[in-house]
Amino acid sequence: MSSKAYVGTELDLFATAVNWKQYYASRVAGYVRGDVLEVGAGIGGTTGFLYSRRATSWLCLEPDPALATTLARTVSDLREARDMAVSIGVVDDLESSRQFDCILYIDVLEHIEDDRAEMQRAAEHLRPGGYIVVLSPAHQFLFSEFDSRIGHFRRYNRRSLSACRPSGLVPQACFYLDAASTLLSLANRLLLRSESPTKIQIRMWDRFVVPVSRLLDRLLRYRVGKSIVVVWKNPA
Repeated sequence: MSSKAYVGTELDLFATAVNWKQYYASRVAGYVRGDVLEVGAGIGGTTGFLYSRRATSWLCLEPDPALATTLARTVSDLREARDMAVSIGVVDDLESSRQFDCILYIDVLEHIEDDRAEMQRAAEHLRPGGYIVVLSPAHQFLFSEFDSRIGHFRRYNRRSLSACRPSGLVPQACFYLDAASTLLSLANRLLLRSESPTKIQIRMWDRFVVPVSRLLDRLLRYRVGKSIVVVWKNPA
């Protein structure tokens, strides 16, 4: 079992971002089914939004023991969950025979230094017809002090995230989300230089900006945004 203390501080900060979590969950819901592995599940702040009755089992994998303790409490409150478990560790700790229909990396891959190797390891646990779903912060030019402070190695664009595609898997989808926030993030990066958003700012963004992005993203055909999603499929 591999354990590692998480250096980030944003999990509680973004816990109230309900509109945002509902939004991206709705965009990837079609891929979340069968036996699901959620890598880096943190305190479970997104698990409840991603979980659906299409999942027959759900394994939350978290390397930080303290976060995993909170995660276990969160999972226990999911009344609809039939087969949901929490394990302390990383993908390398899984038995080689353990297979999943969907593997989720929600705001996780940017925290992993060797992202390509991580995706290849994950692909070894993906069943034929299964999906790897990644959501990460977009655009390196938006990389800020806040990114550094919470342990991000990078932000992504289509090219850099596509370069992480595991061998044997085929692209299924790649798109951006939250277009309305892109200019706000750039303004903060260049002008305000805020080290961290406040809880009030998160609530305002979630309440007012995310609904605008829902409309704007559709108009822009998901070609612009502060976050990026990629989905790969195992066609074997």
